[in-house]
Amino acid sequence: MTAAESVTGTFNHSGTFQSLNHIILLAQENRSLDHYFGYMRAYWAAKGIVDQSFDGLPQFNPASGSPPLKGPAPTNPGCDPSNPAGPKICVPDDNNPVTSFHLGSVCTEELSPFWNESHVDWNADFEYPNKIDEKLNGFVEAAGNDARQYTQSTVNDVNGLRAMGYFNDSDLNYYYSMASNFAISDRWFAPVMSRTQLNRMYMIAGTSQGYIYPIGSNSADQNQLTAMTIFEQLQNAGITWKIYVNADNTTCATMTGDEQSKCLLIGYSYLNQFTYEGKILASEGQNPDLLQNIVPLTQFTTDAQNGTLPQYAMIEPAGAQGLDEHPSDNDAYPENIQTGANYAAGLINTLMTSVSWKDSAMIFTYDEAGGFYDHVAPQAAIVPDQYAYPIDLQPTDACDGANQSSGICSFGITGYRVPLIVISPFSKKNYVSHTVYDTTAVLTLVEKRWGLAALTARDGAQPDMSTDFFDFTNIPWATPPTPPTQNTGGTCSTSAPTPKELGGSKHY
Repeated sequence: MTAAESVTGTFNHSGTFQSLNHIILLAQENRSLDHYFGYMRAYWAAKGIVDQSFDGLPQFNPASGSPPLKGPAPTNPGCDPSNPAGPKICVPDDNNPVTSFHLGSVCTEELSPFWNESHVDWNADFEYPNKIDEKLNGFVEAAGNDARQYTQSTVNDVNGLRAMGYFNDSDLNYYYSMASNFAISDRWFAPVMSRTQLNRMYMIAGTSQGYIYPIGSNSADQNQLTAMTIFEQLQNAGITWKIYVNADNTTCATMTGDEQSKCLLIGYSYLNQFTYEGKILASEGQNPDLLQNIVPLTQFTTDAQNGTLPQYAMIEPAGAQGLDEHPSDNDAYPENIQTGANYAAGLINTLMTSVSWKDSAMIFTYDEAGGFYDHVAPQAAIVPDQYAYPIDLQPTDACDGANQSSGICSFGITGYRVPLIVISPFSKKNYVSHTVYDTTAVLTLVEKRWGLAALTARDGAQPDMSTDFFDFTNIPWATPPTPPTQNTGGTCSTSAPTPKELGGSKHY
């Protein structure tokens, strides 16, 4: 140039999968997809958001347009009213249906998502081999039976009505907004038809090595799992990792600085279910000191803001603080979903407003459905390893003696659907995946990103999240959205749902 001139340039900010440098898993507790996001298409209609296919509760589907279309509200047989609450059995009665309804309280009593109850959810009359067809008609019965194991003063909803309850955007406004901005799924399943501990084993190692009970429940499940964990695999490959643990209400809570860092937070991580815990503990003071990878949750904010997040991280649920959205274990200490959602929002917002946002993805989900109704059945899945059939079933358990290598009595099936939001600058906008996944797909994503082998056949068979949920070329959310503040003013009561909450009908 011989003189001053104006110049304009176009810069290509597009990237590839290799642009994703940090993957974070945050899994809250015990909520099904219908229970939390079943109202989604009604929300879209009310907000003027363009409708698309999303398989939520059928009563909220539009009458025309993208399938699935509007259908009747689902029901389950209620407990026979002639059978009083005293006996420890809910006898299902087809003449007393419980219809899907909006819960009037943001606090709910717990339900059981255990192996036996999950099979009752599948079929109220479940009995191998003659009564194993999928009906999804036993959620109320399972919830009623669970409550009736206690005195009525301990658990109020002895008729299991809460199993058919759902929340909407007035309760979970933050989640509904985020789910409408980022990529979600209506075919994202928990890995196994059992409780929290087993599903978190799958999140960490892609298997429970034959267990359907937590370690120590009976004589057949006494030992930690020897399976390779994703964290050991990452360590061996020289990939950085951390587990963030909320120390509040733990023995580490009153400690500060190095003292808290050295406190055995690993005891509050689900990694303690694996023999790898022993290797980590034995490494203290050595080089490398693996225990330094288990850190207080406060470090997450520091790492996000300083750009020092590890390549893979898992945030443990804040159960000791009642912030994990788990239904209330004890009516004297009710857990509030809005408080839990507000807590999760804080973690998500921390990432979105940090320097780490530009190359990160948070996979936000739930460990299992918690016994709440969902109208989509668990799906066939790949058996992860040599343990195709549970090794710790008891004589009275569902499927005892079946010895299936696939199907409802094996590890060849997922658990029930759970919510998912993929939060990242690379996440597709207002996108719904209809591809069947379970949560071990997060392991697959990590393995693909850093060139690692699959831990088990289960994660090895998962579809590729990177080509489904993400757009690395256009970077849809280079500037993150500004979500609403989570509502926290909902009524918190653990009393049994009332006829008013059920729409005024006598559903029990």
